[in-house]
Amino acid sequence: MQEQLNTVQLLVVLAPPLLLAITLHEVAHGWMAWRFGDPTAKSQGRLSLNPLRHIDPIGTVLVPGLLAAFGGFIFGWAKPVPVNYSRLRHPKRDMALVALAGPGSNLVMALGWGLIALIGHGLRNTWAGLGEPMLLMGIAGIDVNVMLGVLNLLPIPPLDGSRVLAGVLPNRFGLAMLRMERYGLIILVVLLASGILNLMPLVNGVRHLILTLFFS
Repeated sequence: MQEQLNTVQLLVVLAPPLLLAITLHEVAHGWMAWRFGDPTAKSQGRLSLNPLRHIDPIGTVLVPGLLAAFGGFIFGWAKPVPVNYSRLRHPKRDMALVALAGPGSNLVMALGWGLIALIGHGLRNTWAGLGEPMLLMGIAGIDVNVMLGVLNLLPIPPLDGSRVLAGVLPNRFGLAMLRMERYGLIILVVLLASGILNLMPLVNGVRHLILTLFFS
């Protein structure tokens, strides 16, 4: 897809899936926390689908835009939804499920974008002006959500995978991850930039499964 579009067209195609992916990812965290007894995100208006309530200028706009323009591994982040650990009914277990809700929402969205891509593909010959953009945006939606979903499952603080792991390991491991959180983003960027952490085989594998599901 990137070979067919110039930088401006690529950003236009990527912007809606990326904003939706990051917004619903955070809403999923807040909604799950609310279901488990913590209304903090709800009381602060963070269960809204309005992207402006979730956008982080650097993590939602600058970083993904630059990575898309230079053809890198696309990732980003929004303002974290507040979760009050002590208000969850079963804090340790519930926090792991709250964390899983984010990547889970990305998987659901990837499937939804797969359906949009399929519809766009069907319209290409009869209504190219609509079908082609739908196809390209659908594929972009699959790519963005698979990347964000896989990335967030890594057990590196502050990613969701670290909170899931803390929910199943003894408390001392959870505390150790909490202490690492301030350095986690730096560690993640270094691992990705150096090529030590190569997620593309897994990302491509999940992407292939979704495309096969809709286009086989």
